[in-house]
Amino acid sequence: MARALVLNATYEPIGVVSGRRALILALAERVDVLSESDTVYSSADLAVPVPSVVRLRYFVKVPYKRTAPLSRRAVFARDRGKCQYCFRQAESIDHVMPRSKGGPHTWENVVACCRKCNTSKGDRLLDDCHLSLRAPPKAPTQYVWVKVAAGAIPDDWTPYLDRQAA
Repeated sequence: MARALVLNATYEPIGVVSGRRALILALAERVDVLSESDTVYSSADLAVPVPSVVRLRYFVKVPYKRTAPLSRRAVFARDRGKCQYCFRQAESIDHVMPRSKGGPHTWENVVACCRKCNTSKGDRLLDDCHLSLRAPPKAPTQYVWVKVAAGAIPDDWTPYLDRQAA
């Protein structure tokens, strides 16, 4: 299913919507289409390419900083789907300090993990199982919520996300 990145009037990313919703906003002249996808919606009289990036024509005050909630999908997005102990393909998440030993369920204590490392670690501390983290876990970057919402970031979205990171 096609997705579209929604930018505020100031080009700040504020959401991800379905391609159908982006097309409706464009036809209602509420947004300017900055980039189009390869998907085309057609009717008997009309063929319209589905927008991929749209910018609102009016400024919307966003009252909060958008972050991704701590979830399996968000952890995999932050860690790029790689085990943080051995860099193989991750299949599960692991609490660095096990919850059974009082470890919190926070960004700083959860990592993506492969089945082999997760099984060998169990509910032990890192010192007890001879595993080490490649990098300490931390809260994700500013726009990881976009990747979580869309699944993958299309190439035509990156200029608008990179602009905000700079």
